[in-house]
Amino acid sequence: MEGRKDQRGASAFCSAVLCGFISAAAFIVTAPAFAASPVTIGGPFSLIAPDGSTVTDASFRGKWMLVFFGYTYCPDLCPTSLSEIALALDKLGPDAAKVQPVFITVDPERDTPDVVGQYIGAIDRRIVGLSGSQRQIAAVSEEYGAFSERHSSGASAGDYVVDHSTYIYVMNPQGRFVRGLKAGTPADAIADTLRRLMTRAGQ
Repeated sequence: MEGRKDQRGASAFCSAVLCGFISAAAFIVTAPAFAASPVTIGGPFSLIAPDGSTVTDASFRGKWMLVFFGYTYCPDLCPTSLSEIALALDKLGPDAAKVQPVFITVDPERDTPDVVGQYIGAIDRRIVGLSGSQRQIAAVSEEYGAFSERHSSGASAGDYVVDHSTYIYVMNPQGRFVRGLKAGTPADAIADTLRRLMTRAGQ
């Protein structure tokens, strides 16, 4: 546990300010706020849940998805964003049942399914945490246009931090991209956005 704290300290340069300027390659922030975007973001994926089961994009059909890419060693932006998502679910009340937040690691080498499960469990069990092989993570990252890049932060191979995309991808119940939110968006804004999308969709 001490080593983990040391690693997080070493990764302090990947702050919310730095990560906030990293953009996903295919992401267009000027997409209409409440209309489906013509941009192709998202698609089929197959990943591993904490219990070892295989989860695909089809597993979440019928729900609004909030997809966020990050990693468990992230010092501040990831836990902050996930906590705001959890608070947004509380603010949605009964409508939270229509929403499925999904956290996908960009660091599968350290973030095994079990590690991701423990991490998400400490934040909110309503969020689904997913990991997989390097190939699986690369494939889903490409589908979403999500960027990640490893940087060494120490002498050993395990001393590194990961710069990564900082968007929450909002997907409709049919699995199509609707819009993006910046990581760290306050819970009230997330909840309000989802309510408007649901209203326009007649839900």
